[in-house]
Amino acid sequence: MNIHIIGAGAIGKALAVSLKRKGCEVQLVRGNMDDGSTRYEEIILALEGERKLSENIKVSTLSAIPKMEGIVLLTNKSFGNQELAKRLWHKTQKTPIILLQNGLGVERPFIESGFDQLYRCVLFATAQTLSGNQVRYRPVSASPIGTVREKTPLLRTLVAEVDSPLFRFSEVENIEPIVWKKTMANCVFNSICPLLEVDNGIFHRNSEVFALAREVIAECIVISQAMGIDLDAKDIEEQVLAISQRSDGQFISTLQDIQNHKETEIETLNLEIHRMAQELGMETQVKNTKLLGELIKSKSKLNQ
Repeated sequence: MNIHIIGAGAIGKALAVSLKRKGCEVQLVRGNMDDGSTRYEEIILALEGERKLSENIKVSTLSAIPKMEGIVLLTNKSFGNQELAKRLWHKTQKTPIILLQNGLGVERPFIESGFDQLYRCVLFATAQTLSGNQVRYRPVSASPIGTVREKTPLLRTLVAEVDSPLFRFSEVENIEPIVWKKTMANCVFNSICPLLEVDNGIFHRNSEVFALAREVIAECIVISQAMGIDLDAKDIEEQVLAISQRSDGQFISTLQDIQNHKETEIETLNLEIHRMAQELGMETQVKNTKLLGELIKSKSKLNQ
């Protein structure tokens, strides 16, 4: 089956190599430029233990592909989804789309546009661009995929198609609680690490920084419960520590975005939690989450 990966960042490249090694027909699509070009590029994955793998991957831009058939995976930054939904409508109306993006509400533009086969994935893997097309990749656990909208039952088939020994995926019946749980972890990593300019391992190395993470988690739990999503703060704290230990030395994507003078996804993380709190009349209960989000937004703008 043909697999189109939109978003040629670190995760997109890691996925492309993993699927190519499995034997899939893979095309990596750059979402931030569109010059109509198509070429092959060698992409190198740096794994644990100094192990490296490389594959020649077909890399294109959107205008070079008149129609996308097979499966479309979105690893682009979620702030581009509104425009992307419009551009993909005539290319992928009946093609299954899986969103591998952080945050809450990232699927909204595709729902509003009327896409039939829409799925959401929560990534439990980290990747960091080292130089050019060389990416450091660290899997944490299998990334679950669930249904957002499904006209034809395809979830199990899709999971089997995108799952590979290097990049594992699993099928789940209800993805929403997992989305919230991961969003809370991202509210921690994607705000605190970039502001301190430190790697993901800081939370298992430093108790004071972890205490701040626990405050953010506690605030997010209040909002999730008000939205009918019942989660345990202790579980999320343990998840943050597990990710921190597993990705020690790795820098979060938001810090990489700021350093590369790019826009961040903080609007779908801390600031989306704050937006929901405002709608619920609970704004005062997410002060730390909001402040950290606003600081990231300001730091990003100052570096652009």
